[in-house]
Amino acid sequence: MNTRTDTNIWPGLSYDDPLAQRRWLADLGFDEGICVDGDGPGEVTHSEMLWPDGGRVMISSICKQDPTFTTPSGSGSVYVVVADPDAVWARAEKLGATVVREMRDEDYGSRGFSIADPEGNKWSFGTYAG
Repeated sequence: MNTRTDTNIWPGLSYDDPLAQRRWLADLGFDEGICVDGDGPGEVTHSEMLWPDGGRVMISSICKQDPTFTTPSGSGSVYVVVADPDAVWARAEKLGATVVREMRDEDYGSRGFSIADPEGNKWSFGTYAG
């Protein structure tokens, strides 16, 4: 039986407009963490968005000077464990998010849904915590 709690994995996603993505995530319920500006206007070298139930995701610009950890826009997928998926679903609907998978109850006990952010990355929110 796995009794370990995983709270220290931070996925990183790159965006053409990371500041807009940070606002979008804040509207979904993420808390804004650190944001380190890059060299150009609107460029973000590093930033963090924190999920209130635990965990975080790093958001940065695609056009960074150091492309070592840059990913193509729309190539990422993140699963977020949520206590109240219906509340997040309501915020996603209010944002007009693109639905990838409607809210549903799974046979393994999870309730959740999936959406795409404005640049095409997929975000799944559900109660399944392993």
